[in-house]
Amino acid sequence: MAAPRYRRVLVKLSGGAFAAPEGGALDAGRVAFLARELAAAREGGVEVAVVVGGGNVVRGRAAAELGWPQLTVDYMGMLATVINGLALREGLAAAGCPAAVLAAFDVGECCERYRRERAVEHLAAGRLVIFVGGTGRPCFSTDTAAALRACELDAEVLLKATDVDGVYDRDPHNDPTARRYAELTHDDVLARGLAVMDAAAAALCRDHRLPVVVFRLYDAGNIAKIIAGGVVGTTVR
Repeated sequence: MAAPRYRRVLVKLSGGAFAAPEGGALDAGRVAFLARELAAAREGGVEVAVVVGGGNVVRGRAAAELGWPQLTVDYMGMLATVINGLALREGLAAAGCPAAVLAAFDVGECCERYRRERAVEHLAAGRLVIFVGGTGRPCFSTDTAAALRACELDAEVLLKATDVDGVYDRDPHNDPTARRYAELTHDDVLARGLAVMDAAAAALCRDHRLPVVVFRLYDAGNIAKIIAGGVVGTTVR
């Protein structure tokens, strides 16, 4: 068996990855699918960390729609990621994959408090590490949290899971003529305002020379294929 291309990776999962296609906050079938994909990605001793979003529970637009303060909604979203992280840990346990949940702020005994050294210890011990709570501060997205944790861990690549098979010049859901990019630079993403990740996350990846692969999550085996060196989705270098 060929050696994997990457030895330490960080996967970004949106909150929507935890919800059923027809909607709802949390779907057991989706969690089981995520667990199987991540467990398979660890074959060959690959170290895998995951940052989870919370948009399936509460999204930032709730501030405008409901008239709530943005900071309150941000904190609600950060707590929502804890729910998803705990669900993912249970799914991984059922799949025979040991995992630890590390939170960016204190949430009691259900999670450990994040420390880089502790995260590295878990990875070295063969556990998958799940990061929750975003950056621990409001006003930052979980994309930024993913970029930050990837840089802190010296991950070799950030794998951003989406519901489309890469980055397009226009929304492929609305425009069937939209063109998919095979490869981009971080500066391309920033200059063109492409919907890869927010500007803070893109700039952080650029400054730390961290490649990003944007891929379709729901094609089974994509994470393992990327780690093995396969060409999937769009690569941002």
